[in-house]
Amino acid sequence: MSLLIIWLVCLLHADVLLAQDANDTLESSADDAEHAAAEAGKVRIAATVAAILEHYKQADPVGIPIVQVPDPLETPDMDKSLGMANLKMMQVKAYGLSKFRIVSVEVDAKLAQLNLGVNLDEMVVRGNYQLSSFFSKANGPFTVLLKKVFVKATATLAVDSQGHLATDRITMDMTFGDMSMDFQNLGFLGSVFQGIINSSPHLVFDSMKPFMVQKVDQDARAAIDKMLDEKLGDRRLPNSITPVDTAIAMMRKMVREKGFDPYHLSNFNRTMGAFSVHLTNTWIYGVSNFYRVGNITVSMFNNTAGLRFQLGTQQISGSTQWEVGVALMSRIGHVQFSVQHLRVTVEAHQPLDTRQRIKITDLQLDLGNIQVRSDGAGTLDYVMEFGVNVLPNLLRYQIMDAIEGPLMQRGQELFNNIDSEQFIKDFAQKYEETGKMEFDVGAFMKDLKFDI
Repeated sequence: MSLLIIWLVCLLHADVLLAQDANDTLESSADDAEHAAAEAGKVRIAATVAAILEHYKQADPVGIPIVQVPDPLETPDMDKSLGMANLKMMQVKAYGLSKFRIVSVEVDAKLAQLNLGVNLDEMVVRGNYQLSSFFSKANGPFTVLLKKVFVKATATLAVDSQGHLATDRITMDMTFGDMSMDFQNLGFLGSVFQGIINSSPHLVFDSMKPFMVQKVDQDARAAIDKMLDEKLGDRRLPNSITPVDTAIAMMRKMVREKGFDPYHLSNFNRTMGAFSVHLTNTWIYGVSNFYRVGNITVSMFNNTAGLRFQLGTQQISGSTQWEVGVALMSRIGHVQFSVQHLRVTVEAHQPLDTRQRIKITDLQLDLGNIQVRSDGAGTLDYVMEFGVNVLPNLLRYQIMDAIEGPLMQRGQELFNNIDSEQFIKDFAQKYEETGKMEFDVGAFMKDLKFDI
């Protein structure tokens, strides 16, 4: 969940760099400029992380410190035919755009789609107008006050024909709850104009909306494509599978490269009076054979980020050497086991106020057929194999339901030990030092004190 927040920070960071690059003039060589920009970016990302973390500690965070929203936003002159009259609006500026609240974020990983909902308490539009008809003309300043403005935007990524991940389309719509207008010096045309407005109250707003939508489309598309180009470079992706499945394939490769498949478990030793059990040389194979079962969704509502994913594995197998002792007697043997598949559904939430901890809200397990082959216990081998191969397979759904609660509780206890704020800051610091966004799974598990 903390990685989700880091990812959102990086998206915002790319937007800031785009705005700043448009105003910076570099006089050094191209190589020096590129190096300086990279070094400056590393410094800014740490400051960006700190600023956002502090910002979302507020009860009602308005805007985002690092996002440079033009306020006021200047719009070009607009002409609108009103039937009996023609309205021209000039020197139009929209105020209050920086006072936005992000009310919802939904990321559909399968569709590579981002849905964003933003509201403004109010937006004020000021400018000059000229209203003319066949028999009269009026001009002067005007003010339009929009309240409860809601902006809904959707951005979709896709792999183009060259194999590059880029923005496919962006759609946006703006609505409002209430509007009031003040056109001064209307004179004789006042009653005519008021009648037109009463029949079509969205008239003035609809005249300005196309430019605002086009402006957001251009800026957002440029920012997203710049971020993707910086992070992916010339890396080509297959267009036959979704980007998220490509990312999961890269994660499988990383798991193998990090030495987690096969995975070696620590030795297990338990002594209860005269009875003792020792498990050694335990290996699990196939942990990197995971894939997406359902969808992966990321959301943000009420200043709380959420993540829900469904992953499954192919067959997982393993082996261990065991030793069982009773008083002065002991037996040594070997066990091989396999699980047809394991599917996990997890949902967790992290308040954007990172002083609070991650909370696991849902955990569902689906375990496939289990097979065990034991050697070393003599006749007891058959009893053990029967006990494991038959009973758990008959009752595995009841067993999974029974262990989901305790496992979820244990997972929550582990996540309660994570200081989300410090985790994100450490991640940003490591990025400054290395220039790479890497996640050390081994160190993470060690910090959790996760013992098996």
